Amino acid sequence: MPAITVPDPTTLARVPALDAAAARVRPVKSVTTAPSGFEGEGFPVRRAFAGVDLADLDPFVHMDQMGEVEYAPGEPKGTAWHPHRGFETVTYIIDGTFEHADSNGGGGVITNGDTQWMTAGGGILHIEKPPEALVASGGLFHGIQLWVNLPRIDKLVAPRYQDLRAGQVGLLTTPDAGALIRVIAGEVAGLAGPGSTYTPMTMVHATVSPGASLTLPWREDFNALGYVLSGRGTVGAEAIAVRTGQLAVFGPGGAITVAADAEQDARHGAGLDVLLLGGLPIREPVAWGGPFVMNTKAEVLQAFEDFQKGKLGTIPA
Repeated sequence: MPAITVPDPTTLARVPALDAAAARVRPVKSVTTAPSGFEGEGFPVRRAFAGVDLADLDPFVHMDQMGEVEYAPGEPKGTAWHPHRGFETVTYIIDGTFEHADSNGGGGVITNGDTQWMTAGGGILHIEKPPEALVASGGLFHGIQLWVNLPRIDKLVAPRYQDLRAGQVGLLTTPDAGALIRVIAGEVAGLAGPGSTYTPMTMVHATVSPGASLTLPWREDFNALGYVLSGRGTVGAEAIAVRTGQLAVFGPGGAITVAADAEQDARHGAGLDVLLLGGLPIREPVAWGGPFVMNTKAEVLQAFEDFQKGKLGTIPA
């Protein structure tokens, strides 16, 4: 799982050591296991937020772990052109390559550690697919797509696209250099990631070495989620066991903690890879219909009508 790596983490700035009691490490509210399914033209996903109350996820609404899968030649798949309105899609590629294009002129190719941040806003059409070279050769593919809700006031903003390269990601380590912390959006211990967000939020990909632990300061007014991309370990003040494909929802507090088991399987010998998410809850009604996330059912129906009338954009020639 490369994403972006650092040959010598001791060269990085350190997260300040936190006293667990004084920092009020968050307890674990729930742990759920993501069911497996298929998306788009048939690529495998884990539905990371399945079975979790939207109130606990707010301001996030949906997340898929795409892969981890080793494709044979001819197997890689993507999506067809499809619409969105009312939220943002965040596509983070850990291994492999993905192409994106949209009706607003955004898009490009992302690979190990890159992120595409698309604000659908008032409406957009887009497509995501593996490049032809990857389809021909096959290969490893692994990433996530996160949906971030927009508050009512920003539901119909003009679409925009952010191309966040791996080299722009903020990098930190722990006092003992036992973890690599990649800050994609928001701020951790004074270091900000490159992502620009409408809703205040934090997105971190951390790799915790076998036997090591990670404790991060966390805004008390944010929610906190931890999704295990790979490996085994524990989360929270109670050291609850977690493994690949499980989501931990944390309770209130000023810090979150995760630790990697000393013994990992051969495939995930690098330790525990976890995506840490938090945001300021929007606390508005959510009406969700397919590719549209609005505040009312009438707004969702209007989005479908606008799509059918071609008002959400045109597929480029």
